[in-house]
Amino acid sequence: MPLKKEAIGAETDEFNFTVEADRIIAYAKATNEVNPIFLDESREGGIIAPPIFNVVPAWQASGAAMSQVVPPTDFPRLVHGEQDMRFFEPVRPGDVLTSKAKVISVEEKATGETATAEITTKNQDGKITTVSRMTIFIRGTGSGARPPKAPEPERGKPDAEVTQQIDKDQTFRYAEASGDRNPIHLDENFAKSVGLPGIINHGLCTMAFVSRAAIEALADNNPLRLKRLKVRFSKPVLPGQKITTRFWKSGSSEDGNDVYEFETINEEGVAVIKDGIAEIAPA
Repeated sequence: MPLKKEAIGAETDEFNFTVEADRIIAYAKATNEVNPIFLDESREGGIIAPPIFNVVPAWQASGAAMSQVVPPTDFPRLVHGEQDMRFFEPVRPGDVLTSKAKVISVEEKATGETATAEITTKNQDGKITTVSRMTIFIRGTGSGARPPKAPEPERGKPDAEVTQQIDKDQTFRYAEASGDRNPIHLDENFAKSVGLPGIINHGLCTMAFVSRAAIEALADNNPLRLKRLKVRFSKPVLPGQKITTRFWKSGSSEDGNDVYEFETINEEGVAVIKDGIAEIAPA
C-alpha cells in the first residue's frame, strides 16, 4: 500500500518523558561512550545526556507521526533513511521533556517511498532542547526509474578521521537502552525474511558513534559545542564491523559555527553514511 499523503501536515499529541540519570548512563554505555560528562555522576555539574539520546524522549512522538503515514503492513519494510538534529539546550537528569511531531513530507523515490516528520522537544522551562527531522524509507515500493548517480566530490585529505568498532552485541545493548526493539536489529531470521543480509545496526546507534567521533575530533571532547548533526544512511552497518568517519571543513553557518561535511565508510570502503553535516560552535 502507498504511504498516506493525506497525513502531510498532521500533528501528534504531546508526549512527556522524565529523564533519569540511569537512563542517560545506560544509553551512553550502549553506544560505547567513555566521556565522563555522560557517565560520572560525581563530576562537578553532574552529567548530561549524549546528543543522540535526544531521540529517546522523542520516540513516542516520532512513532505517532509515522503511524499516521505508514500502513501497518509496510512496517516490516521500514528502515531509517535520514536524521537531522539541531541541539539547543543540554538534557539533564530530572528534566521533564515534552515532544510533539508533525508530518512534513511524503515522497516517492526510485526504489521506495519516504516520509519525513519534524519533532520538537522542550524542557520543563519551555526551552527547546532539540529539533529533529526524521525520514523513514519503505523499501521496494518506488517507480524503479533510478536516476544516474552523481559522481562523489573530490574533497582531498580530510581534516579529521576517526575509526570505531561496532561490537557484535551492539544492537542488543542499544535496543535495551533506547527502547527500539525493531526485529531487524535483533532477529537474524526476521531480518533476512525482509531482504536484509542479517541483523543490522540501528541507524541511530551508528549516528551516536558519529556524534562521538565529531565531539572527540572537532570539539575538544565538549558535547555542548555540537550544534547540528545530519546523516543519510546509505548502507546497513553490521554488528562486528569497523566504521571510519572522515570530516572536511566546508565553511561557517549563519550562527558562526564551523561546518563540516563528512562521510562514514565500512571496512570495505563502502559509504554507510553520506551527505553528513556537523556544526561545531566556537570554543
